[in-house]
Amino acid sequence: MERREFIKYLGILPLTPAAMKLNELNKIVEHYSTTDPMPVLFIGHGNPMNAIEENEFTKGWAETAKSLPRPNAILCVSAHWETDGTFVTAMDKPPTIHDFGGFPQSLFDVQYPAPGSPSLAKDVKDGITDVPIGLNTDWGLDHGAWVVASRLYPKADIPIIQLSLNYGKSAQWHYDLAKELAFLRRKGVLIIGSGNMVHNLGVLNWKDDKPFDWAVDANETMKKLITTHDYQSLINYKTLGSAVQMAIPTPEHYLPLIYTLALQGDKENITLFNDKTVMGSIAMTCLKIS
Repeated sequence: MERREFIKYLGILPLTPAAMKLNELNKIVEHYSTTDPMPVLFIGHGNPMNAIEENEFTKGWAETAKSLPRPNAILCVSAHWETDGTFVTAMDKPPTIHDFGGFPQSLFDVQYPAPGSPSLAKDVKDGITDVPIGLNTDWGLDHGAWVVASRLYPKADIPIIQLSLNYGKSAQWHYDLAKELAFLRRKGVLIIGSGNMVHNLGVLNWKDDKPFDWAVDANETMKKLITTHDYQSLINYKTLGSAVQMAIPTPEHYLPLIYTLALQGDKENITLFNDKTVMGSIAMTCLKIS
């Protein structure tokens, strides 16, 4: 059927609930041109010093950015914004939040003056129907967002917003919520999950980058489940054994991975990069879905 005939055909039929929802989504983010599905990233962000140090990980981020179409905007789900409820930043000029301590002044001097996008924030609020989304004007960009964005897009010329992590909800709940963000991909929005697959600060080895055996086992277990698309096991990560429990003592750095995986399309591939564990218990492993 020709596209014109199809549209005419739709026009004489009453809208079903599903069609009504699709119609509503088509009105959302109409200020952005329709694109092929934008890739999705999970970035193992590690140390905030990655904002100012040149190393194999920051080079890997920069090289990956070169492989992406230029985004119309960025939505970041960072490990460092946990809330009671779910919120999206909705200010014109999000401040750069230095939410850490004990680092050199040169790191605190870094600003990432990318614009926000209140209109995109509203689109997210309107486009997610199963979860109430609040518009937040108090947060900004935490280091899980700006450290990564500053290496992907150092000119700070792409609008960026953050979606918070509801700390009271399960991994399954977050996976289901993430699926509702899929409509943004066809409007050129780059969705980034920023955390670490293995992240245990309580046992860091400050003297040696050699990974602990359990950290290697946990990383390999998760990578195998990712490459075989066994996402239900990753959602039920608490059943994956002691190594994974050591890798995920708290869920906030792991959940951004769940958001990323939820957005994979049926025919899309996953590419792993920066696959290395440092300081014993921090996996820098990243992935791209495209």
